[in-house]
Amino acid sequence: MMNRKLRMGMIGGGKGAFIGAIHRIAATMDGAIELVCGALSANPDNARESGRALFLPQSRTYTSYEEMLEKESTLPPQERMDFVSIVTPNFAHLAPALLALEKGFHVVIEKPMTLTLDEARQLRQKVEETGLLLLLTHTYAGYPMVKQARQMVKDGALGNIRKVLVEYTQGWLSSLSEKEGNAQAAWRTDPQRSGKSGCMGDIGTHAAHLAEYISGLQIEQVCAQLNTVVEGRALDDDGHVLLRFSQGASGMLTASQVMAGEENNLRIRVYGEKGGLEWAQQEPNTLLLKWQDQPAQVLRTGGAGLSSYATHNTRTPAGHPEGYIEAFANLYRNFGMALAARLDGTTPPAEALDFPSVQDGVRGMAFIETVVASSASAEKWTDFLVNPN
Repeated sequence: MMNRKLRMGMIGGGKGAFIGAIHRIAATMDGAIELVCGALSANPDNARESGRALFLPQSRTYTSYEEMLEKESTLPPQERMDFVSIVTPNFAHLAPALLALEKGFHVVIEKPMTLTLDEARQLRQKVEETGLLLLLTHTYAGYPMVKQARQMVKDGALGNIRKVLVEYTQGWLSSLSEKEGNAQAAWRTDPQRSGKSGCMGDIGTHAAHLAEYISGLQIEQVCAQLNTVVEGRALDDDGHVLLRFSQGASGMLTASQVMAGEENNLRIRVYGEKGGLEWAQQEPNTLLLKWQDQPAQVLRTGGAGLSSYATHNTRTPAGHPEGYIEAFANLYRNFGMALAARLDGTTPPAEALDFPSVQDGVRGMAFIETVVASSASAEKWTDFLVNPN
């Protein structure tokens, strides 16, 4: 067993950023990971100020990711970081990730994994060449009742899966807020920084990953309609996708950021031969089961009779709300347990290996590019643009 904390570096996530603080809270929640260095902003003054605010040593507060990765790689093994967390906008994912792997550092990276599918394939190849670990932070895969849903489907409780319906709706882009000083909106709606898709790239990928993660199936074809509802916006802010899965299942994915009044309403329903299940991110401790031949059931986080994967990712007794940050922390804990076992020469429990990987990142980018191609095509169905293996 490791007799020290894992040492983390961070690229991006400095002053004024949203997701960097979430990563830091999540990573350090269990006391097994510590932030030891950072290149927290492309702006040198902001990078230094952010490092001071986090009490990082001046010598390990870097003003570029190149400087950080080079200098950290020359430190003695007992001092250098073990892995780096990349929390920059999409366009600035690939280069630091490739360099980190080349320097021997494991990687945590925000979704979508890269700017394009070709970049995602490059990154997958580098991960395979180096044999290092990569965690893709699809947060919603960290919730205990999502783990429970996945295991129930895997164990055949619902029978063969027939239907998957998933929707992710928000209202925060209902106006042209990228022109009104909203920095988060500005980069997400900029093709140069966000990529080919806005809404589908930002939240549609979460919905697609959740659909595949819980159902155990893979999307094979899509029929998509992307919409740009707010006049003057450069990328889609709304869309619908018909889905064809492996093993004959069908489904529907809706993603929208212009549904005024919605907050962060991610919801999924999965139906098999014997029954269905329903989970919603805004009430994450509850999993609803609906049966063809018996009354409906309500399962709760921390309750009796849940799978080992659900209990492994449960932090508090039943009735104590666990939410977004705890789910995020579960991803870091599982990644950390897998990494610590590797460094220690031991075998981690199977539950610790259950976190989104580089392959999920490739499928996420394939989803974006397939949906964009489908929306632009007159054909009804478009084949998924990636080898499922």
